[in-house]
Amino acid sequence: MATDEEGKKRLLGRAISIAAMVCAAVSNLLVLRQVEVNPRTDDAEIFANFIGMAPVVNGPIVRLYVADNQLVKQGDPLLEIDERPYAYALAHAKSDQDTLAGEISDERRIIAGKVSGVDVAKSSALSAEASLARADAAIEQAKADVSSAKAAVDRADADQQYAADNLHRIEPLLAKQFVTVDQVDQARTLVVTRSQAANQARSQLALAQAGLTAAEAQYKQSQALLDQSHQQVQQATHNVTTLEPLEGQLSGKAAAIDTAKYDLDNCLITAPFDARVTNLTISQGAYATAGQHIFTLIDTRVWWAVANFRETQIQHIRPGMAADVYLMSRPTVRFKGVVDSIGFGVTPDADLLGHLSAPGLPDVQRTLNWVHLASRFPVRIRIESQPSDAFRIGESAVVVIRGLTSVPSGQ
Repeated sequence: MATDEEGKKRLLGRAISIAAMVCAAVSNLLVLRQVEVNPRTDDAEIFANFIGMAPVVNGPIVRLYVADNQLVKQGDPLLEIDERPYAYALAHAKSDQDTLAGEISDERRIIAGKVSGVDVAKSSALSAEASLARADAAIEQAKADVSSAKAAVDRADADQQYAADNLHRIEPLLAKQFVTVDQVDQARTLVVTRSQAANQARSQLALAQAGLTAAEAQYKQSQALLDQSHQQVQQATHNVTTLEPLEGQLSGKAAAIDTAKYDLDNCLITAPFDARVTNLTISQGAYATAGQHIFTLIDTRVWWAVANFRETQIQHIRPGMAADVYLMSRPTVRFKGVVDSIGFGVTPDADLLGHLSAPGLPDVQRTLNWVHLASRFPVRIRIESQPSDAFRIGESAVVVIRGLTSVPSGQ
């Protein structure tokens, strides 16, 4: 009987041992499966985008509206720099623009007067051209009068010669009484009359020639006046200025006003987004220098968990997968997230790759590492539930990737 009981106990012990080993193996397989399906890492930190707030203009800080670690909304005033120098600069720029506008207006009136002078000079030139045309017509008329007077002189000379010849023919006939005394007297009177007519015709010719000379002189005078008028037109045209030099300054004056407005508007610095103020180490009255950071704004609109997963786990993670984020400060609170992106590069291990020398070739160290640790790559998880006071940059976290499917073949 004792032997049978001992045998049963041994069988029961063996069965229990086998069952325990099977349970342990199944548990290990389940754990391995869970780790593969839902990768987990505690090498994670909370992260958010942040910017360093730096003023655009220089000047003393006259008002500081925020305190360190304060939560601000988009558009809330942060600080104000003394705006008086920039208000004066804006007023000066506007004054310069008004002065330029006055100069342009005055120049327009001056140009209008000069243009009127050009019109007057052109009218004078047209009058001189008309006078020249009249003088030319007068010359032609004088030439015609001279020609007519010459013809009259020729006719008078011919008539005089005919009367003289006739007198010479009939005078010898008087002695023979072939003609009467009265006929001879008429012939002599006709000679005198024809002589006077010839003299009168020559006087008319001289008068016509004098008129031609006067007409030619008038023509030359009109030509000189016309040339003078043309020169006056050219001179008046050249004296007409343009507004281009002054109008070219308008864009510069407008740009100066815009710059002054920009500087004046930037005297008041407002929050560009919902944020939390941090690293504020100045107070009201400090002198702000353009481009130098005064404090930091943490963008509270979107928070991230940057989790470092082993390279053997990266192939199972895809953007868009759900993730759970647990903070070290709140280990029992689960924050939902989604995988946004996966890192594609980390700094190579110098013990493996070596240091890059000047020519660009790796300096491989002749050492042998018996233990080769897997590299870790950062995975960025966007946290969807975001209480404003729960997260801090650099806070430790645990990340679990959820809802994975089977890994495709070849990966």
